[in-house]
Formats: sequence, C-alpha cells, structure tokens
Amino acid sequence: MTVNGARPGDGPLVSVIVPNYNYAESLDLCLRSILDQTYPNIEILMVDDCSTDQSVAVAEALGVRVVSTGRNGGCGRARNIGAAHTTGELICYVDSDLVLAPDAVANAVRLILGDSRIGAVCGIEDPEPLLHDTAVARYRGLQYHYWSISSEGDVSFLFPAVCVLRRHVFEEIGPFNPELRHTEEVDYGYRLSRRYRLVLTSLVRGRHDHDHALRGLLRKLFHRGRLRIPLYARARRFGQGFETAARAWGSLAAFGVLPALAVPLLLGPWGLLAPAALLTASLACDAGMYGFVRRRHGVPFLVFFAGLHFLVNVTITAGVATGAVQWLASGPFRRLYDASFPVDPTPLRGPA
Repeated sequence: MTVNGARPGDGPLVSVIVPNYNYAESLDLCLRSILDQTYPNIEILMVDDCSTDQSVAVAEALGVRVVSTGRNGGCGRARNIGAAHTTGELICYVDSDLVLAPDAVANAVRLILGDSRIGAVCGIEDPEPLLHDTAVARYRGLQYHYWSISSEGDVSFLFPAVCVLRRHVFEEIGPFNPELRHTEEVDYGYRLSRRYRLVLTSLVRGRHDHDHALRGLLRKLFHRGRLRIPLYARARRFGQGFETAARAWGSLAAFGVLPALAVPLLLGPWGLLAPAALLTASLACDAGMYGFVRRRHGVPFLVFFAGLHFLVNVTITAGVATGAVQWLASGPFRRLYDASFPVDPTPLRGPA
C-alpha cells in the first residue's frame, strides 16, 4: 500500500518495514504515525515474528499488510524477511514500539538523496518515553537521547529503531546476521560503515517506549557489552558514536568503586578517598549528561539518575569483562563475527 495518494513524481518509493513481536500495546500508535507521514510515496509492511498477542489484528484493522516470519527468529531475521517482501528504492526500518515524527521519512529521504556517499540515515529518539513513564524509563530516555545527540554525525553502528537505507546498499552489504540477538545492529553498522557513510541525525525523530523495568534494562546492557567483545577484537577498534573514551573510563571508574570500598578497612578513614575519587572521576566523564538531566528535571531526579547510571556503568563493565574472559576461553565465541570479515573486502567508499 502507499499513503497520501502517492504519484510517480513524488520521489522514490520508501518501503517502511516494522518488525514486531508482541508489541500490540504500541503498534497502533506506531503504524498510525507512518500512515501520517508527510512523505507521500510509502509502502508499509509489518513483519510479525510469531506474536502471541493481538498485533496482527491491530495491523490488519489499519489496512497494513502483514507477513509472518513462520517461526520466532528475532529482529534481524524479521528485517531480512521484510526487505525480501518489499520493492522500494529505499528501505525504512521502524521498531514497533516507536512513533515517528510526521516529517521523519521526508527528512531522511532528503538527506540520503543529497549525498551519494551516505548509505544509511538513522534517527534520534526523544527524551520522553512513549508509554511507560516509570523512573527507569525516564532515566533510559534521557540517557539514550543525550548520548545520541552528542554522537550526531557519522557513526559506525546502526540505530535500527528508525533508519533509512538504500536498497542497493542493503543488497551489497548483505542481510542482518539472524544468529545475533543483541548486537545485530552493531555488526550491520560495522559492515556498512566500512563502505558508506552512516549518519545519525536529529532531523529524523521518534518517540520510543523505552525499557521501564530495571532488571530487563540491566540484562540487555550486560549482554550487549559481552557480545561486542569478539567484534571489537577483530576490528581492533571500538564503535564510533556512543562509545567514547571518556565513557569507557567512566564505566571503569564506576566499577572500580566497588573493590575500592575495601580500602578503608586497610587504611582507616583516609581510605575513603579512594572510592570517592573514583566516583568523582566517573561522574566527571559524562558531566554534560548530568547537567542536561538537572536542567530538565531538577536535582532530586538527578540524584536518582546518577545512582542508576552508576549501576548501569557497573553492569556494562561486568558484561565487557565477562565477554573478554569468554573470548579467551571459547573459540566459537571468538568466531561469532567471522562473516563480517571477508578475506578480500571491497575497498572503502567513505567520505572523501
């Protein structure tokens, strides 16, 4: 289907693909935001990953075409199936728990067509959560938004909650790795950014239903940190974007606070200077983010935010440490991203 009475002269067809698994709660808002886009030449496909809720009924009630993955296989596999069932010159992925700003697709198309070196454009999520306004969701929305805004420009891993890429680039780079459940976007972005520009921009916006339970958020961040290790060991570099040197040191300093709490047992009260210094260093490494949170929500929420971010930093470092041990001990773990490293890779086509 196309929206807004599209005509052949309205620009290239954009295939908007919505991978979904049990997000009926937000799916109606998501699909309506796509139907309300100012860009007229759009086809919409919802790829259902064998949901057990009312997701399919929600999509069909809006007249949106639905295909099933046949078996539950994760977002990567759903995105690949969506690309195979659409025809647009441009592919737009939108997560089913995200609502697009009305001009998101139009802005992405304008940017990507304006520079032949750009292979994909990714959007930035608003700081406010879409549905579940818990303290954890507010933390995650603010943290993710600030890290995205401060990374705006060229990045090296995909932000697939809302992104637009050229179909010929997708065909050249190849499909998402369906075996990866937590890091398929990091793997895909690494492959794409070796040949084309991958741009993160605030001109493409959406509002996300962020993680609203602490346990789920920490579990996800732990595994993302763990599963990045084999890729970065092969690439011999961290990703460009979120993962700045300052934030890496901030996470390490936060993790170091825990063993440093034993220092006062050896040195007495003066030993408290060790954990205090590490905590101060950790906070200083992302001082801009803390200032952003204070300006938006005041000091009381900032105290909660800083405490939760300390826990997030510790969790990420624990995941990275676990991944490093697993990399040393497991051959299959070291080979997790072998497909991303061809023997004779195509030369880069990045910025001149």
